[in-house]
Amino acid sequence: MFRVAAASRRDRDEPGWLRGAPPPHWVRWPPPVLLAVLSVIQLSTPETVDLSFLLAAVPPLAALSYGASATALFGGTAVLLLSLPGFGLGRPGSSDLLTVTFVALLSIVFAWVRSRRDAQLVTVRTVAEAAQFAVLPPLPESVGPVRCAGLYRAAQGGTLVGGDLFDVRKGICGVRALVGDVQGHGLAAVGTVAALLGAFREAVLDQPDLEGVAARLDRRLVVDSEQAEHAELFATAVLLEFRDDAPELRIVSCGHPPPLLLRGGVVEELTVAPGAPLGLGIAGVAPPEEVTLALRPRDRLLVVTDGVTEARNAAGDFYPLPERLAVLCVDLLDDPAALTSAVWADLMQFCGGVGDDVALLAFSLDLDLDLDLDLDLEPDPES
Repeated sequence: MFRVAAASRRDRDEPGWLRGAPPPHWVRWPPPVLLAVLSVIQLSTPETVDLSFLLAAVPPLAALSYGASATALFGGTAVLLLSLPGFGLGRPGSSDLLTVTFVALLSIVFAWVRSRRDAQLVTVRTVAEAAQFAVLPPLPESVGPVRCAGLYRAAQGGTLVGGDLFDVRKGICGVRALVGDVQGHGLAAVGTVAALLGAFREAVLDQPDLEGVAARLDRRLVVDSEQAEHAELFATAVLLEFRDDAPELRIVSCGHPPPLLLRGGVVEELTVAPGAPLGLGIAGVAPPEEVTLALRPRDRLLVVTDGVTEARNAAGDFYPLPERLAVLCVDLLDDPAALTSAVWADLMQFCGGVGDDVALLAFSLDLDLDLDLDLDLEPDPES
């Protein structure tokens, strides 16, 4: 499951051929096809038609996708066809033949250099991807009774991790989740992302409440800022806790856009206390206020970063996430992965592109229906 998710994420961010990716398969066809077509045309047309000069293009084309040995084979074939007496393929002079020979030798050198460069790029990309996946690994399909799916798009091309982060872990009181957005974006913010995720994964194991988790994250950024010259690290974040002992959700917001609740075809932006961002050193002194929400079967939750909420189209209009989500969620009842993919596709259709890191984290809850019905049937003390 993790390998499939990793491969899917890698495919979505695969750079183009001109940016270091291996050449596509169709690039291997022009050299042999050009050799064959020129030979057939030249042998079937009058001697007054001379297309043999085009054979000089065969070695450079081969160098684009073949190794040095195959390029030497194509170059040697082109030179041989030009120099065979009585074959009738053009009437090259000695200077023409020497020119094609020189181009073929130069193409062999280019093919050798390109092959070595491609091998080095593959090694570097493999190491870089492994490091980035270690920072932000793919989410499992479920953590306890909580089904989840995350979608991440880094603003910097060719990278898998930027300035946004999310994680879902089993804690001491239930399933805990983090969605955050650190100062800056791209590779410059990856160090801060790694520090926050490491602190979160430790805090969920021993902190009794979300305020304690927020304080631990805040302390991590404060310490890192003190150790770096002229560094002012801060991050917005929202912390979630799906309780084990009751069908309820606890939320702590640290300056982050509030989560969206999808219930019965209605999208509601949850009201949370807007706490201070992490890294200001006040989470331990004045902890953010925790909000509790009673959950029902088929409730879904979506948390995003400001790369979604602040995205604009060509006219300057912000992406209307709550309104669009109400339309998208009609046919996506219990599939968090489909929900995040649909939001991303709709965002791209609305904006055409985004200039900031984007993270979406969706939850679908497998609640105990009997427990929920028992809670609903409890008598109202005021009746």
